[in-house]
Amino acid sequence: MAEYAIEIDGLVKKFGDFTAVNGISFKIKKGEIFGLLGPNGAGKTTTINVVLGLLKLTSGKITVNGLDIKKYGEEIKQRIGLMTQETVVEGDLTAWENLEIFAELYHVSPAGERNKRIVEALKEAELTDFAKKKAGTFSGGMKRRLELVKSMIQHPSILILDEPTTGLDIQNRTNMWKHIKELNSLGVTIILTTQYLEEADVLCDRIAIIDHGKIKAIGTVSELKKVVGTGRILEVIAENHGDAAAISGILKTHFKLKPEIKVDKVTAIVEIGHEEKTMSKLLIELSKKRIKISSVSMHMPTLDDVFMALTGASTRDATHDDNSSRMDSMMRGMRGMR
Repeated sequence: MAEYAIEIDGLVKKFGDFTAVNGISFKIKKGEIFGLLGPNGAGKTTTINVVLGLLKLTSGKITVNGLDIKKYGEEIKQRIGLMTQETVVEGDLTAWENLEIFAELYHVSPAGERNKRIVEALKEAELTDFAKKKAGTFSGGMKRRLELVKSMIQHPSILILDEPTTGLDIQNRTNMWKHIKELNSLGVTIILTTQYLEEADVLCDRIAIIDHGKIKAIGTVSELKKVVGTGRILEVIAENHGDAAAISGILKTHFKLKPEIKVDKVTAIVEIGHEEKTMSKLLIELSKKRIKISSVSMHMPTLDDVFMALTGASTRDATHDDNSSRMDSMMRGMRGMR
């Protein structure tokens, strides 16, 4: 039996002259929650669509539960569930009918088994009392829970969650995390993409950070945080934006640090054991130069710090990362299984 749920070796995907994914390799262990993070246009969605068999790889190899995706594409589709960023719920149909349609698309039979799974899905989504209500009347959180259990209706061994909590408030987001952990506890391997780094920190066993089609780093959250350094992050926020440069100059001249300026915020890595001394001396220097600050703090590196260090802070706009809309890709894949 294969040890890994998914093995990707030297994956390349090109759209004409544009290389969306450039020779990436990684393995996802069975039963883990694996995060795939990166800026817009990094290659995340392209990678997922290739794994799903919705896009053909240009070169490289992918195996899912030991099966080569080139040879067993249709069989692999049956083993993977997908929850897209868009909520693909038909508002004119009831919760039961939405689940029933997907169960039929995935050939869940006989009818008794199909009905059993729908009942189980509604219970898991905490929607039993709303089974006969039209989904269009549901709140955003209810629709996302319905979307999640819909993606599990065929009992896949692997579940891909593409930004599952986008647009949810903190209560519904936390509730979604609970459902994801419960599914994982049943042995489902989960691949998660998210724009909320806190979410990845809370849920993921391991994370790969991808940018410009290449893997920048891969490991546990604690392993990735070492990328930033073994020190603490000093953060100084200037009361006047124009003083940020002066604060940076003090950190360079008096403390031999390498500060970074982000508008009114200045950050630098301070070696462990030097925190208190650096903080007290900095406050003295700022007072001498009459530089006013809104706050000064010291904290351990976060996943946000790692992400920014590896991918930069520039805004990304892209069209190649998604050769077609996720909904269209998914529906093409569903039609291919009929």
